[in-house]
Amino acid sequence: MPKTTLPTKRQPAYQAIKAHVLSKIRDGAWTDGDAIPAEESLARQFGVSRMTVNRAIRELSDEQIVKRIQGSGTYVAQHKYQSTLVEIRNIADEIAGRGHQHRSELHCLERVKVGDVLGRKFGLKSSQMVFHSVVVHFENDQPIQVEDRHVNPSVAPDYMSQDFSSLTPNAYLMRTAPLQGVRFDIEACLPPVHITEMLNIPATEPCLVLHRQTQSMGQVASVAMLWHPASRYRFTGHF
Repeated sequence: MPKTTLPTKRQPAYQAIKAHVLSKIRDGAWTDGDAIPAEESLARQFGVSRMTVNRAIRELSDEQIVKRIQGSGTYVAQHKYQSTLVEIRNIADEIAGRGHQHRSELHCLERVKVGDVLGRKFGLKSSQMVFHSVVVHFENDQPIQVEDRHVNPSVAPDYMSQDFSSLTPNAYLMRTAPLQGVRFDIEACLPPVHITEMLNIPATEPCLVLHRQTQSMGQVASVAMLWHPASRYRFTGHF
């Protein structure tokens, strides 16, 4: 393995090693439960002492990014979903927890070719078929989320036969495809016209968009875009 060059002289070597490990995890090269290279290997790769590597790994362990198991090695830590910014919850339960009423409208339920971009996320050929649904969720008759979701048929074969006016896709998937992992990011952006119409908001109002990819049975189960009007919704969480 070629030696990895440390980025700058200003950055301590152990921080460069931490950044390297974090980038591998963020990029998906190392996922939950994967073993990371041994300290000796990282020391050779970066041309530093094992003590330097040990400090980097120890700090990552303290931050619960990795888990060290004596006599076995160091592994990417499992996500703690109940403590993350975005808890994997059924939106109907979330709304009920506020003492409000939930209802939903199904706008689309179809089989589509996964295509190149989604195919790479699912690990499928572009010509393979996936399920696609679009559901609008209401809180006290006010639309607060457009759920645009693609689902892997191999983990949820009965998806197309569900009544998503009374059952949320999340509730069905949590029952059918037990959650093993999740990746997500959040961005603020102006919505396209069809989203503004479903959320009944002006074209100038930004949305908070949650991009979420879930894993089950050793494969990607679903890829979803969840659109929320910024004036009506906020993300919260605790550690």
